Amino acid sequence: MSLNQPRSWTIAFLFSLGIHLIGYAQHGVTFLQFEGKNGPGKGKHIVLVAGDDEYRSEESMPMLAKILSEHHGFKTTVLFPIHPETGEIVPNYQNNIPGLEHLETADLMIMLIRFRELPDEQSQFIENFLKAGKPIIGLRTSTHAFAYQKNKDSKFAKWDWMSKSENWERGFGQRIFGETWVNHHGNHGKEGTRALPDGMDQLLNHPVLRGVKDIWGPSDVYGIKHLPSDANVLLFGQSTAGMSPDAPLIFEKSVMPIAWTKTYQIEGGSPGTAFASTMGASLDFQSADLRRLVVNASFWLLGLSEQITPELNVSYVGAYTPTMFGFDSFRKGMRVGDFK
Repeated sequence: MSLNQPRSWTIAFLFSLGIHLIGYAQHGVTFLQFEGKNGPGKGKHIVLVAGDDEYRSEESMPMLAKILSEHHGFKTTVLFPIHPETGEIVPNYQNNIPGLEHLETADLMIMLIRFRELPDEQSQFIENFLKAGKPIIGLRTSTHAFAYQKNKDSKFAKWDWMSKSENWERGFGQRIFGETWVNHHGNHGKEGTRALPDGMDQLLNHPVLRGVKDIWGPSDVYGIKHLPSDANVLLFGQSTAGMSPDAPLIFEKSVMPIAWTKTYQIEGGSPGTAFASTMGASLDFQSADLRRLVVNASFWLLGLSEQITPELNVSYVGAYTPTMFGFDSFRKGMRVGDFK
């Protein structure tokens, strides 16, 4: 054995340890991570990605992560849009979501993002995840997750919500979740959404709907126009004449799908399954059954359907005080550590 070999091993070990410690140090700085407690999700990893500039996903994704970890045993990692110069969470900074490398060990991704234009090296982790055919949940604006305004030569420009690229028409949202942005079917900021599971007995046995009885949220119904025929609609939504739970239904407006499942497959990849819902504003998640819908979908996508019961715990872990949706109305000066 050469005298250099122990030294080389020591240097390699210290370098590896340093990288590990640097990554650990970023916990609470550029991402949050919650080790799962006991529960059926023990041993599985869910990455939740926040990054929209209207519906306060920076508030809702940590809340969901804590429920999934504390009550059900999943390891969860939460990623945020971070301004690189300040280190603050800035939802309308479109070009940086650090930590997407955590997708390499993820079993499920939950995203609520809007009009992102990420560096290719970050988007590559998302593509790798999709090529592996792993399950994904897209909430609210994830139907229009990406918009490429500057780097139109990016290999991921085909993800643009208005893409005309072959096989990627209408972009990432259409290809993965089955829809892109269409319109506000409801009157935005004046009408809410009432979910309609009743009268669909043939679907009420679906594990994702187990225990889901009452969903209302103040965000309005999105228009749906391009949903493929193989999508399985689980919930429809009716507009309400007001933004309170007791607001009457507007029967003059047609219902729209607000939650569905579908399969996806991208070039060179394995087939996977997606769940999508056009609900998901932070205020919407004050509905316990909307939280239940997402928790149930997570179980179902990860092969834990038999563990889904109507009594699954979806109570908050700690305080949850969501703020009103709106552009540039996010809380200024937020840091990742604020959501621990």
